[in-house]
Amino acid sequence: MSDLKLFNSLTRQLETFQPVHSGEARVYSCGPTVYNYQHIGNMRAYVFADTLGRVLSYKGYKLTHVINITDVGHLTSDADAGEDKMEKMAAAQGKSAWDIAAFYQADFEADLARLNIRKPAHPKATEYVEAMIAWGKEISTKHCYELDSGLYFDVSTVPEYGRLARAVTDDGEGRIEEVDGKRNKADFAIWRKTPAGETRQMEWDSPWGRGAPGWHLECSVMSKALLGMPFDIHTGGIDHREIHHPNEIAQNQAHECSADTGARIWMHNNFLVERSGKMSKSSGEFLRLQLLIDKGFHPLAYRLMCLQAHYRSELEFSWEGLQAAFVRLKRMVMAVEKLEAKANPDWMSVPIAIQSRLKRFDDAVSDDLNTAVALTLLEGSIDASIGAHDALQMIAKMDAVLGLNLLALTRQDLRIRPKAAIITEAEIEAALAQRKEARANKDFATSDRIRDDLIAKGVEVMDGDPLGWDWKLDV
Repeated sequence: MSDLKLFNSLTRQLETFQPVHSGEARVYSCGPTVYNYQHIGNMRAYVFADTLGRVLSYKGYKLTHVINITDVGHLTSDADAGEDKMEKMAAAQGKSAWDIAAFYQADFEADLARLNIRKPAHPKATEYVEAMIAWGKEISTKHCYELDSGLYFDVSTVPEYGRLARAVTDDGEGRIEEVDGKRNKADFAIWRKTPAGETRQMEWDSPWGRGAPGWHLECSVMSKALLGMPFDIHTGGIDHREIHHPNEIAQNQAHECSADTGARIWMHNNFLVERSGKMSKSSGEFLRLQLLIDKGFHPLAYRLMCLQAHYRSELEFSWEGLQAAFVRLKRMVMAVEKLEAKANPDWMSVPIAIQSRLKRFDDAVSDDLNTAVALTLLEGSIDASIGAHDALQMIAKMDAVLGLNLLALTRQDLRIRPKAAIITEAEIEAALAQRKEARANKDFATSDRIRDDLIAKGVEVMDGDPLGWDWKLDV
């Protein structure tokens, strides 16, 4: 196999992956704040992290992957002022913050399963509050100071603060809110005191008063507790590169009494761009995975759409682009089904003779997870000319990395009823039976009328195809 080369945001260059612990790969990914549904832009980060984990497993490493659940402490921005997202949604829905967290965590985990993302460890921030308080105590003397609003980290006490972001950018500065008494604009909260006269649902006693931990602290505490320090790779969206991850690094340096950043490699996926403005959760009905399903798209079409672009490139979302990815997925599934029909039932036990093709695939994923090239190689391998047995074995190896579930998916699985459909599958089958009878009687006028009526109701009739019909998706 080729050496695995990954782009390290810390050095802004490709580096050969060298594990901290021989034969192991330990990865931490910043998880969701479970106060609302996740939009599809959020989910791109987890498709990327899952692909990274699959590549590491493919390379033979024993993978430990953690995605934390932020169920406390995250404010409505990256600032150290404003409303707590959990408390705000709990008040809006008339529920407890704990119930809000449990509901939206379950929905997030369902989305992971729909996207065929392997289930990582999902520790919750609220399970580590005592460890966060202990961390704060250990670093407070040399690195922190107390204000009326809480305990703050002085970023001037650690070396090269902001190195990951290449200094705090104008955009980053715009996301830092002024707090009276802060020594440096970039200083951030380790502990936020509950304001006098207020009571939060999620608050704990600490040496700095009753309150809640700062958002940045949880990732430092949980990554060290679960992966040790240093560990191999920390992932997240590119928006975390400016504030959240530099703050994590500062906390790690303070706690470990070292210039080490905690993770050896920091990796960031770029944004999913959507031009209509429906990516923001503040817009009410925003783009989430369930909306794609409601329109008749299989969620793995979205995974394929993500894989078509390099994780460090912006990916523009459009319904036309999603439909093109869906058609591409259908074609691959159809081709695999044909191969499976030709192969013997014990095809998995047949020795493979396709090392050169797999080498090119390995070269692609080893080149900073070049999934766009890897996808093309996968498609080219769905080719019975090399023999159904060998082709299926090659597809199995490649798809273990890309995660499209091609050996289990069927075309029937991809036929998802759009929420807006005005006809049921039973009605479709009945109409097609009438059409078949009309064609047998050479009553082509009736046959054409039934077909046109089905098309008008969003059903595509496929004469000569074993599946018979499919939903016609309008975008």
